[in-house]
Amino acid sequence: MRIKDIKVWRADLENTKPYTIAFKTVDEVLNAFVEITLDNGVTGIGSGNPSEHVTGEYFDSCIDALKESNIQFLIGRDIREINQLTYEIWQKLPANPAARAALDIALYDAFTKYLGVPLVKYLGQKIHSLPTSNTIGIKNVEETLKEAQEYGERGFKVLKVKLGRDLNEDIERMVKLREKFGDKFVIRIDANQGYTLNQTIEFYQKTKHLNIELIEQPLPAKSVAEMKQLPQEIRTIVAADESLLTPTNALDLVMPPIAAGIFNIKLMKCGGVSQALKIADIAVQAKIDLFWGCNDEGIVSITAALHAAFACANTKYIDLDGSLDLGRDEVNGGFILKDGIMSCSDKPGLGVERI
Repeated sequence: MRIKDIKVWRADLENTKPYTIAFKTVDEVLNAFVEITLDNGVTGIGSGNPSEHVTGEYFDSCIDALKESNIQFLIGRDIREINQLTYEIWQKLPANPAARAALDIALYDAFTKYLGVPLVKYLGQKIHSLPTSNTIGIKNVEETLKEAQEYGERGFKVLKVKLGRDLNEDIERMVKLREKFGDKFVIRIDANQGYTLNQTIEFYQKTKHLNIELIEQPLPAKSVAEMKQLPQEIRTIVAADESLLTPTNALDLVMPPIAAGIFNIKLMKCGGVSQALKIADIAVQAKIDLFWGCNDEGIVSITAALHAAFACANTKYIDLDGSLDLGRDEVNGGFILKDGIMSCSDKPGLGVERI
């Protein structure tokens, strides 16, 4: 079954709730879309949302990487060669993980639709549902509490709070969240590389009694050696994010002493499902838990990440809220969300349909 055609387009999915993290404010959501058509009419769709501050890939370079001359090699190829095709994409577009992700996801969607099974079943489903966190950006205490209240009313029970700009205010926000809501929420925090080694230790010591579930990327991405200097009890709950872009990074992180007890895998960092599963394999051998995250992405790539996550037995956390505040999308269907809990549908592929 051969690839007959590939379409590429761009879309602003719009952000209904602009938010701030340690190094930027997000107010638009540009995604690159890929649709692969097989010669029997089956289609597969993928999407990519690059993060220039993390991977160095800009949206324009992502779109440029998907130009016809770069992807023409896929035309006429047998979709059943999917492992070879994803390998060649990785080889040909080494500097464009979001572009690779768009192609990779589209291939997996088309292939598993061809097989007539959900992607998660093809990969080997280990998990059937998990609660996703919903993210609160960097805000003052009053706005943080207000947004937490709103998420609680929508059924979410896990919050991920962005920190990293002011340590004292960060600690105050955590204290006030617990004072107001008690144990209503599981709380995770993401410092987005905003702390020093000593600040990370101080934050942990002053919030340990608040039962913070995990601390995502407190130190700069390249400070892996410093991450390894954190006390072991802190490293156990640290999730490596910006430090973890590739399987090679994963190998560096697990070299003793292990830098982080949790790996945050994002398809847009590593280049799609195929590379994400390589990172997951390294993690399971090192007894590291998996935490699947996202950028501001549409239903297509969020669903792909969920299917990959649920195929890994060591997946313990998901933060796949990237499409929840979008103004629009290019597809219907995909993941199922009820009271903050995500699951996969039983439709073939990703279970998405173009609008």
